[in-house]
Parts: sequence; structure tokens; C-alpha cells
Amino acid sequence: MTSSQANRNSAAAGGFAASNWVLLTAYVAAIFVSASLLFAVQPLFAKLVLPRLGGSPSVWSVAMVFFQSVLLAGYGYAHLLTRFLPVRYAAVIHVAMMLLATIVLPLSIAEGWGRPPAQGEALYLIGLFSVSVGLPFFALAANSPLLQAWFARTNHPSAKDPYFLYAAGNVGSFLALLSYPLVVEPFSLLTEQRAFWSYGFYILIVLVALCGALVWPSAKEASRTRVAPRSEEGAPRAIDALIWTALAAVPSAFLIAVTSYISTDVGSTPLLWVIPLALYLTTYVIVFQTRPIIPHRFALKAQLVMVALLVGVYLNGSTDSIIISIGVNIAAFFFTALVCHGELVQRRPPARYLTAFYLWMSFGGMVGGIFAGLIAPNIFNWVAEYPLLIVAGLLCRPGVFVTAHARSRLIWFIAFTVIVIVVQHYLNAGSISDEHFMAGVAVVLLVSVVLFQDPLKIAAIAGILLLVGYINQQERGESVRNFFGVHKIYLTDSGYYRVLLHGTTVHGAELVTQAVQLPGTRPVPLTYYHANSGLAKTIEAARKKKPGPLKVAVIGLGTGTLACYAREGDEWNFYEIDQSIIDVATNPAYFTYKPVCAPQAKIVLGDARLTITDAPDGAYDLIIVDAFSSDAIPIHLLTREAMAAYLSKLAPHGMVVMHISNRHLELASIVAGIAHANGLTALINSRQDEKDDNSRYLYTSSVTAAARAPEDFGVLQDEDSGWDSLEADPEQRVWTDDYSNVIGAMIRHLRE
Repeated sequence: MTSSQANRNSAAAGGFAASNWVLLTAYVAAIFVSASLLFAVQPLFAKLVLPRLGGSPSVWSVAMVFFQSVLLAGYGYAHLLTRFLPVRYAAVIHVAMMLLATIVLPLSIAEGWGRPPAQGEALYLIGLFSVSVGLPFFALAANSPLLQAWFARTNHPSAKDPYFLYAAGNVGSFLALLSYPLVVEPFSLLTEQRAFWSYGFYILIVLVALCGALVWPSAKEASRTRVAPRSEEGAPRAIDALIWTALAAVPSAFLIAVTSYISTDVGSTPLLWVIPLALYLTTYVIVFQTRPIIPHRFALKAQLVMVALLVGVYLNGSTDSIIISIGVNIAAFFFTALVCHGELVQRRPPARYLTAFYLWMSFGGMVGGIFAGLIAPNIFNWVAEYPLLIVAGLLCRPGVFVTAHARSRLIWFIAFTVIVIVVQHYLNAGSISDEHFMAGVAVVLLVSVVLFQDPLKIAAIAGILLLVGYINQQERGESVRNFFGVHKIYLTDSGYYRVLLHGTTVHGAELVTQAVQLPGTRPVPLTYYHANSGLAKTIEAARKKKPGPLKVAVIGLGTGTLACYAREGDEWNFYEIDQSIIDVATNPAYFTYKPVCAPQAKIVLGDARLTITDAPDGAYDLIIVDAFSSDAIPIHLLTREAMAAYLSKLAPHGMVVMHISNRHLELASIVAGIAHANGLTALINSRQDEKDDNSRYLYTSSVTAAARAPEDFGVLQDEDSGWDSLEADPEQRVWTDDYSNVIGAMIRHLRE
């Protein structure tokens, strides 16, 4: 070989390597940016919509259902383009589709969508999402399978197995999700986030067009070459599609269930939405690697341990530490998703069936989302889907359908069921204490994890124990479930108190023996509203300032306890978003506060930020904000604009009072910020009273009061009143409708 020939060959090789590098870089960049935008828009737009539905955790559940459904539509669109059109035509059509999606940019709530209805909130949300963000999300959803299919038609050495690009996309999704609550939300406004997202979408259009241009030569060459008939070897069967669907559906439903659980107890915020979703995506990143950093065999063992702990926590009701409880739930979810997705990847077809595989996988995700987000809340009056999904996750383990030991399985199942029934009988009879029962549960779970490798037996053990836990819980009372969560009404073991529970937080209690023994008497306020509470003191101070009847607005009804501070001639209006709470509070069979103390008090259904605007300006002497569901906070009621709305409805010398008791978030400094931003002065009362007694449902509470001038506080400003001045922190950014920082509130609470 001559030196000139060698030089030409070297140059050709160098050119080939360079073109491969450019090709791979372009496709990785396009898929990375697309996935980042796809998952960044989910918390961004859900946060934009959240105030319309009172900050309910169900907003995110419905949003997930919508996004999963549109993701399926995008995958279907990509599958059709890939199967029936040459790449050149598909590239032109898809770029045109992305250009069309820019008509709704920058993202905003579409015009014409006013107040949500009293019923059918989920359908309202799906419609709002569809017209506001549906088109760009649809275009983004198609990118990953479509670009991978295009890449598979190039001459790149990795084109035979393009599944690695799916992992690259999930890395982008993961980073986008984590950066939103940690970087984007704390340091930027919603208007800025919407603008930057739009810029990213325009950049993506250029990248997708570049990918289409890079695949154009190879696509043109392929069109001139006679293609041999494809072999059907490895073609997906109907059973394969069914298994793919199931393996994708279980972790998708589990994702919504565990997110709803966390959001209900802490707060419906992007931070708590994205942690489970980011872990969900991480499982895809792991399993699509050539050598996963968490081997499948380890995931199978870890799932058993974490699910055993989760069943123990579930049966115990909760733990003393919310961090431990959340950690166990998240870990069990993560390893269950890792097992399901690991099984999914091990069953993936050859690259030529890539889009069909993703289509069925997406279909499973949508099915799981619809079940957990739409169907379960309407067919169960408690969170029945959660234990069902725990068992379903165990049934996704390999070996479930092995029939070699069917007879021994049946005998074992019958024997174990009989043992549990006997134990349950003695538990109900009081012969076995709850402590001994829980110890027995722990032993059974440990033995099952160590001894049994049969997934059907393990699932049966978990299922039966969870059923026992459900039976024990149901004996305590009844549940009411709707879009805003699950409310439980029950009598205490002593039979003295009836309690309203939302999540793990008590929202009211009444001494029922008093109502039975002394009919016609006014019930005594309990929990956070007893006679020595901060809320009671503010009402007392308002009466001392103004002789005669008071005009009071209460945002959040609960059990209606505050109604017992109403007097003849007063005008009290309760603002409540949840119809089921209204039904509970006005039914004397549950609680008698409202029916006995203030039957004439008006209840306004709807989100208070919207409905209180109908009241005349300067209408109220006192506005009490007590609308927190469980320990979750409706952020839109704690912003500068919200305080301005309250102020406009406040009489000249009135007060805005906020009940800010919370187990996980520090809220006093937020109230101070929004009060001072509106030119108000603020006080706080969080001192424990010697008469507080949790055993008698007399709780310590944290309450703030804001007014235009110090003298408007009346006796609250006295030195011995127990109220302290609440000053704004100049280093802390004021919460607005365009900005909030929940993670900062969590950190401040941990420092207290």
C-alpha cells in the first residue's frame, strides 16, 4: 500500500469517526433536552394549577394520569410514523408538529377556565391540562421512541441496540425533576420558569430538525435498496404485550399512591411530587444500563426486606417519626419499581420492535395511573389501592406462574389463613395484646422473607396480614373519600370522644358523652380550639374591642368547632372547599358543634381565594384562616396576594388570624413576611398552656394575628397576654403567587 493510499484510508476513517461522534452527540442532546423539558413541565404546570383546587394532593395524581395518557398518545404517534412512513417524511411531519405546539407558548392556563365545579374536579383538571399544555407535551412525548427509531436506521455502530438512549433520556428527566424543587423553585418566579421552558422548547425544535437531517442520507440510501422480508424471530406475542403492560402498570400506580400518601401528610408541593417520580425514573436509568449499578438479584432481595418493613408500618398505623415512615414507603416503592422494570427490560424485544415495546410500556403506565388516580378514589372509601399494590408488586417477581408446586401452595395457603383467622379471633377477644400481635407480625414477615422464595407465598402472607390490618382499622369507624382525600370518623376506645382524622392528623374531636348525658347543652370546643387556645383568645379580644355582634369569616370548616364561639346576632360565614367535610360537620350524628351552636351560620362551598372575593369589601371584623388539610398546606392561602385579598375584606380595625400548627414546616416567618409586605403588623401565640392535655384532646397550637395597627389587637398586645411580636426576616424572600419555597420551611422546622 502506498503512503498516499494510507493517508486516504486514514482520512476516511477519521471522517467516519467524526460523523459518528456528531451523530451520537446530536441524538443524545435531543433526547436529553426533550426528556428534561418533558418532566420539568409537569411540576411547573401542576404548581400553576394547584391553587384552583385548594392545594389538594389529588391535583398531582390527576396531573400524572393526564401526562401518562398523553405520553401513550405520543408513543402511539411515534409508532405509526415509524411503521408507515419513511424517516424523511416522518422527520418533516414531526418538526411541523413541534412548530405547531408553539402556539400555546409561553405556558399559561387557557382562557375560559374559571372556578372548578363542586363535583367532577378530575375531569375539569384533565380538560384544563389538555387545552393548556396538551399539544407541546404530546410533541415532547413522541421524541424518545421516535429519535431512537431514527437512530436505529443510521449507520452508527450502536444502532443495532439503541435502548441505551432511553437511559440517557431518563438521566435528563431525573436531573430536571430534582433541579425543580432544589434550584428552580427556590430561586426563580413562575413567570421566569415559563419563559425559560419556552426557550428550551425552541432549542429542541432545532435539535430534532438536526437529527432528521443527519438521518436523511442513510434513509435515502435505504429507500433505494431492496429490503429483504423481515424475519418474525423475536416478534412480540399477545402474552408479551400483556406482561409488558402489567409490569409497567404496577409501579406507575404505586408511584401515584405513595406520592399521594406523602403529599397528604406534609404538603402538596413540587418537592414531594418529584422525589418519588425521580426515583421512578432512576429505576429505568438503572435497568437499561448494560451493567446495572444495582443488580437485579439484589433488587429482588431488597424488595422483600423493604416491603416487610412497609407492611409492619402499615399495620402499626404509623411511626413516631414521619421521616422514618416516609423513608420506608419510598424505599419499598423504589425497589418494587426496580424489580418490575428489571423484569420488563429482560423481556424487551429486538430493536425493530422498539416502538411497539415502548407503546405497550406506556399503555401500562397509563393503566396504572388511571387505576390509582381516577378509579380507586371513586370505588374505595379508603386507600385500598395501596395494600393491593404492595401485593401486586410482589406478584411481579419471577416464578409466580410456576405450577410445579400448585398443590403444596394451596395447602400452605389454607393453613396460613386458618392460623390468621384464629389469631384475629383472640385479638378481637382481647386475649392477645396489640403489642404481642405486632411482634407476631414481625416474626411472620421475617420468616417469610428468609425461608420462602416462592413469590406467591410471600404475596399471600403480605395480603392476609394487610387484610387483618384493614379489619382492625375499620372496627374503629367509617371513612369518607373524595378528590380532597380520605376523612375518617371514629369513636375512641374509651367511647368518650368522636374524632375526625385526615391522613394522620386530627382535625377535630367532640366529647360525645356530654351530648348524650346533657342533651340541649352547647358542646365544649376541643383540640386546637379549646377555651385557652390562641384562636379562642383572638375571638375574645375581638369581642372586647367591638361591643355588639361580630362578623367573622372562617376559611376551613373542619368539624365546625369554632361555631361554638358564635353568639346571638353574630354573622359567621364558613368557607369550605370539600363537600364531604360540610356533610360531616352539619350531621349531628357525627358532630354537633355547627348544628347546635350556629345552625344559621352560612357555609360557602369552593376555594376561599376565589369565593371570598364575592364578599363586600370591609365586611369582616375577623378572618380566621384554618384551611390546612392534614399537615399539608395550601400555599395559595399563604402568599402576599392572599393576605391582600383578606385585607380588602377586613373591617377598619379587624384582624386576620392564621392557625399555623404544623409538624413538618415552619410557617410563622412566612406569615410575618406576607403581613409586613402588606403594611401589617403581626403577633404570634405558640406558648403551651398548663391546661393542654392531649389525652383529653386539648392541643397546643400556633396562631398568628395580623392587623393594620398595634391597637387593633386589643388585649392581645398586653405584656401578659402570651402573644409576642412577629417580625419579618429581611433575608427571607416573601411568598407570592409566583414564588414559594417549601424546602426552606422544612429546613427551618428541623432547626427549631
